[in-house]
Amino acid sequence: MGEMILPNRESAVADGQFLARLQHVGKSFVSAGKRSEILSDVNIDIAPGEFVSVIGPSGSGKSTILNLLAGIDMPTSGSITYDGSRVRGVSKTIAYLTQHDSLLPWRTVAENVGVPLEIRNVPAPERARAVDGILAKVGLEGYGKHYPRQLSGGMQKRTMLARTLIYDPKTILMDEPFGPLDAQLKLALQAELLRLWTGTGKTIVFVTHDIAEAITLSDRVLVLSSQPTVIKHEERILIPRPRDVHEVRFSPHFEAHYRALWNAIELRREQAVA
Repeated sequence: MGEMILPNRESAVADGQFLARLQHVGKSFVSAGKRSEILSDVNIDIAPGEFVSVIGPSGSGKSTILNLLAGIDMPTSGSITYDGSRVRGVSKTIAYLTQHDSLLPWRTVAENVGVPLEIRNVPAPERARAVDGILAKVGLEGYGKHYPRQLSGGMQKRTMLARTLIYDPKTILMDEPFGPLDAQLKLALQAELLRLWTGTGKTIVFVTHDIAEAITLSDRVLVLSSQPTVIKHEERILIPRPRDVHEVRFSPHFEAHYRALWNAIELRREQAVA
């Protein structure tokens, strides 16, 4: 049915070459004179080309982990390395896609998608060719002159995805990008994401509340426990690739993965109550 899972990770473990590493990372904030610890001794290794999902309750630090990986924020303790160097700021090879609409309403689809290349001073003719190419890849060919308000929710998400991919980032951080969408549209965009990711060698770190979505997309799923956050459970997904998002739930592994992740989340809740 497909290649074995996590070939990149297994080789990375063998030779010690990870793309990103969080080692004993802690993060705390001070508000109104009170210190709140969000992350505590978090350790995560991510291999090149790996698709890792992170699930956990609201406030458990999922977005904080993405912000630290992106270099938007710095840890209070521990270290974060990316591509062999310590993270000290924003990397040009990391893209960050959130669930919030960040399209510029006064710009057309093509102009929105071309923003990253414009920032990099790519000449207009080259920029236009790149925009046309990526719009075709995400199914928006012919919509370049439309404005965001003229698009459906799904098309707006495709536009944001196109803008994320246009400068060919090595790593993509995704913070619940499909969260507010209806189930049918979410499946369509999951399929689109897998199609665009497969064979590229890009690394994706994907935050979601949806266990089924995490299983469908990922090589590994990390479960966070809050107050403060630690990694409570790691689930390696044994469903072969390529995956059909409509058929993956019928895999003999799917139910076992779902139960393991649900039990890990429920255990966290029980411990929190206790």
